[in-house]
Amino acid sequence: MDTEVKVAYEEELEKLNRTTSWIDAKLKELQSIPRYYGNDYTEQALDAIREQARRQMGKATDEPYFGRMDFQESGTAKVKPLYIGKFGVENDDTSEPLIIDWRAPIASLFYSFTGGEDPAAYDSPDGIIDGLVYLKRNLVIRKQLLQRVVDTYARGGDQVAVNDEFLLYRLGENKDNKLRDIVSTIQAEQDRIIRSARQTAMVIQGVAGSGKTTVALHRLAFLLYQYRDIVKAERMIIFAPNQMFLDYISSVLPELGVGSIQQTTFADWAFEVLEEDKLKLADPTDTLANWFAPGAARPEIDDYTPGRFKGWIGFQSILDEALDRYEAHFMPEGDFEPWPMARLRTSTIREWFTTEYRHYPLYKRKERVHARIKRWIEMELDLVRDPGRRKEFKSKASVKLRTYMKTWPDHTPFRFYADWLGGKLSAGPGSMPSPLPASISAVSLKGLAKKIVQPEDLAPLLHVHDRFYGIDSDRIFDHIVIDEAQDFSPFQVALLNRHVKSGSFTILGDLSQGIHAYQGVLDWNEMLGLFPAGTTAFHQLERSYRSTMEIIRFANVVLERSVPAAVPAIPVFRSGEKVRLLPTPAAARIGAIADAVARSRAGEATTVAVIGRTERECEALHRALLSVGIEATLIGAGERRYSGGVSVLAVYLAKGLEFDAVILVDVDETRYSANVQDGKLLYVGCTRALHQLWIHYEGRVSPLVETEDTELVEDVSST
Repeated sequence: MDTEVKVAYEEELEKLNRTTSWIDAKLKELQSIPRYYGNDYTEQALDAIREQARRQMGKATDEPYFGRMDFQESGTAKVKPLYIGKFGVENDDTSEPLIIDWRAPIASLFYSFTGGEDPAAYDSPDGIIDGLVYLKRNLVIRKQLLQRVVDTYARGGDQVAVNDEFLLYRLGENKDNKLRDIVSTIQAEQDRIIRSARQTAMVIQGVAGSGKTTVALHRLAFLLYQYRDIVKAERMIIFAPNQMFLDYISSVLPELGVGSIQQTTFADWAFEVLEEDKLKLADPTDTLANWFAPGAARPEIDDYTPGRFKGWIGFQSILDEALDRYEAHFMPEGDFEPWPMARLRTSTIREWFTTEYRHYPLYKRKERVHARIKRWIEMELDLVRDPGRRKEFKSKASVKLRTYMKTWPDHTPFRFYADWLGGKLSAGPGSMPSPLPASISAVSLKGLAKKIVQPEDLAPLLHVHDRFYGIDSDRIFDHIVIDEAQDFSPFQVALLNRHVKSGSFTILGDLSQGIHAYQGVLDWNEMLGLFPAGTTAFHQLERSYRSTMEIIRFANVVLERSVPAAVPAIPVFRSGEKVRLLPTPAAARIGAIADAVARSRAGEATTVAVIGRTERECEALHRALLSVGIEATLIGAGERRYSGGVSVLAVYLAKGLEFDAVILVDVDETRYSANVQDGKLLYVGCTRALHQLWIHYEGRVSPLVETEDTELVEDVSST
């Protein structure tokens, strides 16, 4: 340790000891004060303040801060050292912040400052504040132990820009079975996204490993801090591709001190809203097996692919036309006559339905009219003086009203949708023809006849539900995050836009990983065009922080040979091992894969993925690895948990996850040929690896693979 580093370390060690001693003492003092459960509002408020301080200090005890920035505000003579952590802590003895919350305006300097002698500035509630940065320092503290001190800028020093030493140190760490927060290594471009205005529909196109999911989660934490008076955690929701992915990201928000945010999949949310008995989501096994099978005869992706057609925003317009016609002919003709000489004119009922209750959704209008007729009957009965006749008329009226209300339509959202698609829906003069093209009609109607819906049916069904019953307040959100949004349809986003305040979205994905193109978008403009001009923002993240340079360059070639228009990832300067090519005869296949797993585990890899092409192939591969003593977990489409260690999974299920080492199995010319779909799948597989990537194949390797600058391992058992 050189002298300057030693001095910095000792300085920070002394500061850490003072800080943790103060926090420990203050926390002990706060914990000694009993909670208040009385009715005095003042005492309740004081108790709430103390409880918040207890929580903040409890979270800050082990790792109080991760950064320091020495800043001299313009017009002042003093250079202040600012310590930045996950949670702010105020020294109530001096009314000065002991630790600044990473989300505070002044903390943005820590992320936006990129070196140089020029003044730096940040946006505060009082306007732009500028000044000079004298020091930017990163620190690693674990359980109150100072482990690392890295100066990334010192005014007057040799640096001309912030170096990446600390970032590379953090990126080089091995991963466990959970995604981690990145508060200590947020980059300037990521910070700009995190701190963007709330009332924006933001689309983030990010290459594999660009941190877009983590950025979105940190954005939620920022919005809760910045707009704490109008944004609530329980009014936020994250839509993820599957439950396993939700489990993988589940620790990030709690690490940031954020709880109560809803996290679900679109399908699970839809079924919770629809609440219709015996309605089931189609088993995707056959569809996915056919779509991802090597050499499959896939249909050309166009507007008449079922998922694309029903997810097209124009399909919503067609559905709205049908709903408008249904509503226009909803009320039956004819007066209501509960007993002789008592008549309620159809014109009066229509006035109630079309004018007085026009602001209510369709079926709530029906309920209102029903209740109004019942009140009219009661008033008419009050005019009958003879108790015997009144009793007789009341009995007749009850039967007549039930009979009359049965003449009104009584569709559930599903029954309306199924009848409409099947051309069985009557409205006015004649029935409405099915809107489905002949090419997809039979497939769609076959499942609907058994109350089985496809994923692309869910947005239309929810749209009908909203038109029928309205949107309850508990389904209106302050902010919505959509992850892997390239697999969402425009109809889904348009639907969710009616469930969120001020169009407040964070929509993130990667078109180069759009392996479900039969149901997703091919261009982000399909989503950006759903929002009014001036309310959207588009960010493109091109730098990948996940994988080594060798892995990123290898994956970029795969993309270049299959999707030439795709944006290649730019790696950070983190060099590692070469990508290993593992050609193996069929007889030695399992032994070679098992040896590759063992070699990865013998190194520093704690998480290893063996990735095959299809689920069926992975099931057989998993059994074979178990038979030779490799303990591994098989991850299938219905898996809800990711437990780390050695995993075996199909390539399409790996999207969104990351592993220390990846062994891609059977990357030959038949399973991964030179086409867009195979290229995207192989790109997804390659970019799951942080440190090691193995390419196994029999016969001839895939034409998507670049063999230069790789390591050929012909007999892995001897290495």
